[in-house]
Amino acid sequence: MNKIKFAMALCFCSFALFAQDYFPKNDGVKTKSTNFKAFTNAKIYVTPTQIIESGTLLIKDGKVVASGPQVSIPKNSTVVNLKGKTIYPSFIDMYSNFGVKKPERTGRGRGQTPQYGPSRSGYYWSDHVMPENKALDKFNYDSKTANDLLKAGFGVVNTHIEDGIVRGSGTLVALNSIDGNDIRILDPNSAQYFSFEKSATSRQSYPSSIMGSMALLRQMYSDANWYANGNSKTKDLSLEALNANKKLVQIFGAGSRANAMRADKVGDAYGVQYVILGGGDEYERILDIKATNASYIIPVNFQNAYDVENAFLSNSLSLSDMKAWNQEPANANILANNGINFAFTTHNLKATKTFIPNLIKAIEYGLSKERALQALTTVPAQLLGKSSEIGALQKGFQANFLITSGDIFEKKTTIFENWVQGQKTVLEDMNIQDLTGDYEFNLAGESYKMALKGKPSKLKSEITSNNKKRGSKVSFTDDWLSISMTTKDSTEQQFIRIIANATNGNTLNGKAVFPEGNEVTFYAKKKNTAKKPSEDKEKNKKEDDEDATASKDIMPITYPNMAYGFAELPKQETLLFKNATVWTNEKDGILEHTDVLIKNGKITKIGNDLSDGNAKVIDATGKHLTSGIIDEHSHIAAASVNEGGHNSSAEVTIEDVIDDEDIDIYRNLAGGVTSIQILHGSANPIGGRSAIIKLKWGESAENLIYNDSPKFIKFALGENVKQSNWGDNARNRFPQTRMGVEQVYIDYFTRAKAYDALKKSGKPYRKDIEMEVLAEILNKERFISCHSYVQSEINMLMKVAEKFDFNINTFTHILEGYKVADKMKAHGVGGSTFSDWWAYKYEVNDAIPYNAAIMHNAGVVVAINSDDGEMSRRLNQEAAKSVKYGDVSEEDAWKFVTLNPAKLLHLDKRVGSIKVGKDADVVLWTDHPMSIYAKAEKTIIEGVTYFDLKRDEILRAQIKKEKSELINAMMKAKNKGLKTQPIKKKEKDQMHCDYMGHYSQAHSH
Repeated sequence: MNKIKFAMALCFCSFALFAQDYFPKNDGVKTKSTNFKAFTNAKIYVTPTQIIESGTLLIKDGKVVASGPQVSIPKNSTVVNLKGKTIYPSFIDMYSNFGVKKPERTGRGRGQTPQYGPSRSGYYWSDHVMPENKALDKFNYDSKTANDLLKAGFGVVNTHIEDGIVRGSGTLVALNSIDGNDIRILDPNSAQYFSFEKSATSRQSYPSSIMGSMALLRQMYSDANWYANGNSKTKDLSLEALNANKKLVQIFGAGSRANAMRADKVGDAYGVQYVILGGGDEYERILDIKATNASYIIPVNFQNAYDVENAFLSNSLSLSDMKAWNQEPANANILANNGINFAFTTHNLKATKTFIPNLIKAIEYGLSKERALQALTTVPAQLLGKSSEIGALQKGFQANFLITSGDIFEKKTTIFENWVQGQKTVLEDMNIQDLTGDYEFNLAGESYKMALKGKPSKLKSEITSNNKKRGSKVSFTDDWLSISMTTKDSTEQQFIRIIANATNGNTLNGKAVFPEGNEVTFYAKKKNTAKKPSEDKEKNKKEDDEDATASKDIMPITYPNMAYGFAELPKQETLLFKNATVWTNEKDGILEHTDVLIKNGKITKIGNDLSDGNAKVIDATGKHLTSGIIDEHSHIAAASVNEGGHNSSAEVTIEDVIDDEDIDIYRNLAGGVTSIQILHGSANPIGGRSAIIKLKWGESAENLIYNDSPKFIKFALGENVKQSNWGDNARNRFPQTRMGVEQVYIDYFTRAKAYDALKKSGKPYRKDIEMEVLAEILNKERFISCHSYVQSEINMLMKVAEKFDFNINTFTHILEGYKVADKMKAHGVGGSTFSDWWAYKYEVNDAIPYNAAIMHNAGVVVAINSDDGEMSRRLNQEAAKSVKYGDVSEEDAWKFVTLNPAKLLHLDKRVGSIKVGKDADVVLWTDHPMSIYAKAEKTIIEGVTYFDLKRDEILRAQIKKEKSELINAMMKAKNKGLKTQPIKKKEKDQMHCDYMGHYSQAHSH
């Protein structure tokens, strides 16, 4: 097979090299030019670091023959004198869809049901995995887009089909508009492309979330290895293509910092190092980005300032959105300063013509010109494995180069020509005279002043007489300037026409024709506007100072980079609380006038008259110290909640989609919450795996997850999983009844049992991530937290579990738990419930506020949870309701939101009470912790203060100040004539069990 592929590749290369030799030619003579072209006296950037101040570039047959200060020029050479001009290698864009039409989305029409199975046979089971696709098969050279790219300095693009999770191979194309694909295709299979986005061409439901996309990629890689070892009994053209493309560069279209981390996580698990398309926000977590060891493709689609003139609308702008406008241009410089390899791309630019201006802006924000040029030439060439062919002007390289008027990263520089494979595209006539300047002339006894502005090839005129502006138009062709201007008579529109020769450069000679036909001689002289060297020096210094000021005005990056973020991550401290009322949640109960010492992230001493010379002493007189609140059921801090594309999604995990920038983390800390279980939603009977995190505000997503975290998974019963409220078209996914839900569990556990037996037998088996997770349940290594309401279903699931010899760990919601509390106690399952929610849907009609107390009195471990980003901030008050409804003691009620959820999560040896040796996750309250007047004064996790009431007050003033500064900066930008964008109010999605929002709606600036 490899020999066949090699032969095909060789055939393609031969075709590319010799096509014109054996093709008949009927549009001209067939004799080829054997002449050289020599570009002399130019400043040449052979590479970004090898610069010739005055040298010669010699090319022939689309290749560089030589470049240097002393080049022997053959007699049969066309010589072009480029004195005063500069030559650069043409740019390379390695993330493009040039010439490949983006597929149109196949929508679900009215009356259409969801598609769960694949639409193809002989390929992978997911329509969204298409490594067999080839960009070359869909490629059509687009001359118009090519011209836009040529104007922006590009000579080569790596194009691909921008569709699907696995998109197939890309094609490396030279932007040679003269020759055909036989010449311009540099590599028909240049890279393999990936993303988290589903194909527009398929309605297949799975995956419906970013965590589903990650799980799909993991299973695909596992299956590819299994297939490569010859274990499959059937043919899979997708897996064959995936394995065949392994040696290509692997490019992942992440599109954001958060998704870059997710992509790298998948790649690392299977030994794949992606080159990652970034989002321009990498600066926010630069050390995490560096730790991926990936190279990045960086867009320069900087935001415009917001139009903040409307004071009411500007109040709705978030600080993070405003800071993004201010900070994004510094991204490239921060990447460079941290030694991260990156290339630039035009991806996501609305107009290619903004590429160089945005690049210049990045340079103004600190990026060196050398590093910018590397990111456009040698770096993309190296990443594509083409360092000996493109990206430089060394011997044997493609003759892809730009001729410019000067430094390409200066605003006034003009790109005259872009040569690709030795073929010239003229963008601006480099021999055209520059007539820009101020002129004076007289016509019929009247004095005029004329200013010519703009590019030499696209002049604009401004003519005044007697301090009145005349309407005028101007054009310049072949050394002749044509001017038309209105007469001074404003009562009727009449014109004076002028034609003048400009061969002199400083004078214009010709004639003027008046409206009545009279002709007079026209003579205009350019005013001498030459400045003294000292004036130019002063002007340049002023511009440099302005650029430096721009760099200094960058808002500091915080962790997270939004309101209430830390300028530096807070440090662990030794803390001594003196004279507090301590709620221990242990046999000691509530201790009055007690000291607690925290050291090295642990509770080290509890008693009276404690001291420590290194401790920060906190006077807690009249205040209450408790362990941190634990929310057993939460959906905050997640980019997606449900993977509802299948009736089981055990293969997905919430750990993949933690959103470390969710403001609800900070708000929960303000409510005394220190730990939460982020549960998958209830879109299917078998949901995804949980993420159990500590609310370490400012830390990255991975650092929030508990070390040695207990393994949990979400199951669900009731209306949601049988799609009762999904609409009339959602009737083709099993199960559709509560009876069917039971059969789903029996079927999956029966298969998991067989899978586990085969795995343990030592015989060959196909690794199935979904079955691996379910086998962990059977082996009592993973615990179930089950969404539940109706007593009949609660009974059913306990019986299914007992049939397969395991226990349900927790019934969450469990609003009819009071009906089956005795059975729950016998089974050994806990109940995590609402305090008093009722009748928000039909299956909740029998809920009562005494539920928690009844289950507690029956001996069930009971917790009060939130399932809500707002309620989670007030769980201290939710716990108090059990004192009112059911006469639960205050200490036991407080355990409902601290020690008991810790027990349910198998974390009670680490958190949930104030006990020597446990993690120092504590809260200092201003009042009785269940009082409506109580505020969390300090919320501490492992000895680090993540919320402080006094700091919060300072931050509010600081946020107001920062927003005012940014608003003023945006106003200045608008007054300078820069483009602005309208303010669009953003509403934060509140995720619950039934939230089915697509991952593209997840957190972004």
